[in-house]
Amino acid sequence: MASLVGGAALGGVFGEVFNVLHDTVKSIGSNALKFEPNLKKLKFNLDLIDPVVKEITRLNEILDHREEETNSLIEYMRKATELIGKLDNQELDYPSQASFGIELAELNESIVTFFQLHIPALNRRDILQILEKQNFLCKRMESLAIKSGATCVVPPPPEFTVGMDLPLMVLKTQLLNEKRQQILLTAPGGCGKTTLVKMLGHDQKIKGKFKDNIYFVPVSKNFDLKAIAQRLYQYISHQVPEFQSDEDAINQLREGLTKIGSNPILLILDDVWSGSEFRLKKFMFDIPNYNILVTSRTALPGFSYTYYLNPLNDDYATMLLHHSASLQHESPNIPVEAINKIVRGCGGFPLALEVIGRLLNENPVEAWCSIAENWSNSHYIFNSNSDLLDCLRKSLEISDHDVIFKECFMDLGSFPQGQWIPVAALIDMWVELHKLDEVGNDAIYKLHKISTRNLANLVRKRKDAGKINKYYNEDYVTQHDLLRELAIFESCQGPERQRQRLIMDISGNTLPSWCTEQDQQPIDARLLSISTDESFSSPRCNIQAPKVEVLVLNFQTKNYSYSLPEFVDTMDNLKVLIITNYGFFPTELRNFQQLNSLPDLKTIRLEKVSIPSLFKAPVLLKSLKKISLFMCNIGQAFGNCAIKVSDALPNLMEINIDYCNDLVELPAVLCDVILLKTLIITNCHQLSTLPNEVGKLVNLEVLRLRSCTDLSELPESITGLKNLRLLDISDCLSIRHLPKEIGELCKLEEIHMKGCLSLRNELPPSTTNLEQLKLVICDEERAKFWEPIKEVLTNLEVKVAEKDINLTWLLKP
Repeated sequence: MASLVGGAALGGVFGEVFNVLHDTVKSIGSNALKFEPNLKKLKFNLDLIDPVVKEITRLNEILDHREEETNSLIEYMRKATELIGKLDNQELDYPSQASFGIELAELNESIVTFFQLHIPALNRRDILQILEKQNFLCKRMESLAIKSGATCVVPPPPEFTVGMDLPLMVLKTQLLNEKRQQILLTAPGGCGKTTLVKMLGHDQKIKGKFKDNIYFVPVSKNFDLKAIAQRLYQYISHQVPEFQSDEDAINQLREGLTKIGSNPILLILDDVWSGSEFRLKKFMFDIPNYNILVTSRTALPGFSYTYYLNPLNDDYATMLLHHSASLQHESPNIPVEAINKIVRGCGGFPLALEVIGRLLNENPVEAWCSIAENWSNSHYIFNSNSDLLDCLRKSLEISDHDVIFKECFMDLGSFPQGQWIPVAALIDMWVELHKLDEVGNDAIYKLHKISTRNLANLVRKRKDAGKINKYYNEDYVTQHDLLRELAIFESCQGPERQRQRLIMDISGNTLPSWCTEQDQQPIDARLLSISTDESFSSPRCNIQAPKVEVLVLNFQTKNYSYSLPEFVDTMDNLKVLIITNYGFFPTELRNFQQLNSLPDLKTIRLEKVSIPSLFKAPVLLKSLKKISLFMCNIGQAFGNCAIKVSDALPNLMEINIDYCNDLVELPAVLCDVILLKTLIITNCHQLSTLPNEVGKLVNLEVLRLRSCTDLSELPESITGLKNLRLLDISDCLSIRHLPKEIGELCKLEEIHMKGCLSLRNELPPSTTNLEQLKLVICDEERAKFWEPIKEVLTNLEVKVAEKDINLTWLLKP
């Protein structure tokens, strides 16, 4: 008999009609004796499916499914009930008796056919829908793991590589050996170490041996033992650990690795710096079939095998330069001598060849000759990273005269080494620093330009097909460590106090001497970035920064709280504040009231911080226009307020909440901020309801509720948003219907509703009143509901969103 999965599609009406028929058949009188064989068959079938139908009816109270799939069978059963009733009341004449027997047999056949043929088809469809939901939820969970730094998947290698076949073969031979291996891959920065281990991690023979037990963790300058162990432990056990000490972290990780099965293990630690030997040794576990592969710029001791990766020879280097510059194999217009000089000038470093090649792409032959002549003989062969940096610095000088392009590149150094840089944060910065547009078009153009020249990588999850309020929350920039060093190097020209961009990477409590002096002189910087590690204990710092417009605070901490620097309340020109916790757990943000004295603060972005109450102590942010909360604990942030939120944030125009999983209900007090134009709540999987007060946001133009999987409905009060131009409920799995009077949204231009898998009913009739609606983005199933609407709204375009099957964006490089 049918499973409950397929049966759930039957519906409540079917259950009611079935029960009436079943009861009628059971109570039939003596007049039906001549039809006894058919009635016995019918009763037998009905008795057999009775418990299933009852369970279907119960499930249908929870699940909302369409009735039309069973309409034909419902009609058969209604007619049969009527006929059986007539028979019991002795109302059938002789011709009717003959007709009754035929129809009774047809009913039996219909029930059997329906449950033998139709139900398996429904079953298959519903299973696929469940798999679709499961696939979506898995993607969201994996996305969250990536964003929290918990993934250990090997990123994919570049599509084009040269000169790696021999090194790959050597490392494969070592790892395919039966013995446990402790391998070091060493070479200068920019030589291709990370590319090589990516190729290794995706090699079929290596995957055949290690199966799913290949783990990749980027390390970089600060070897944070506990953070690496937490990342690995969470990935292999799907549990969030909280280690008491480094020793506890190593012990629990060792225990976790011993429980993952009999397949061999390969741990890749990428870019380990000199000075980390003691902590690195902790990861060399004495576990059967456990292998570790480390890449480093330094020939570290203590490995069973060390491989020295050499720069590319001239032939391979020329091939890579040709590819990066989009040259044909034969380039008669460019003198071979000029190409050879540039190849030698890049010293065989793939990174330098790619950057220079992209910069020269589509440039005239004169540019090639000029660069070849300008590079001095002293840079033909590099012996250190400083030489490579000098080469890359020249690549910036030969770019076009777009000053803002170079400024934007240097701004990338404001974020910690090896971390993803949110595009949304860069847009916030560049709106003030470089007067780029708030929508983000200019920023994406600059980032695309930087990316096409291999100075960074722009990682975009999906192309936003909408035309209003582009969505950049899932877009990131990554950058090679050497290119970050180049950005910082360019920013560090001139005396510290006179720089326009001041980037401070603080290790421990070691501060520059100039910022601890009692008689502190003001700095000229417009951008101030301060990054601290978990050993930083907030020593007194006397920075005077009256011209700073953007403050970026990056921190890790062993404590459960973080305090804003004392000098913040003197930054009268501050317009953008970005605070990012790169630790494993959210940390409570204290002394928020310091922001009270900042008259021009327009934008706040907080990441992975816990906010008990934003306004427990009165904080008036009268100039604030935008607040973004990413992976924050904000369940109590807007409660226990000493003043009204509308008084504290009178000019707030945009709220952006992403991955805040303790948000169950949007606080109603936020609906008093009547100037709000943009409300974005995405990936908040616990959010189940919106308050009715949301209808008070009369100036709201953009409402995004993307991927709020527990949100079951939109309140009818939403129809009061007369200025709403965009409604995005993409991937809201639980929403079952649109508001009944959605047609009252008279200015609505776009609706995004891809992946609303529970929305299975026809659209409300008032939908035809959306005369300004120009674009709907949805999936194939939801597109069918819009077909009759398009007959009325003739200018409406319905786009079926492409399924996102490329998951490489998830893999942290």
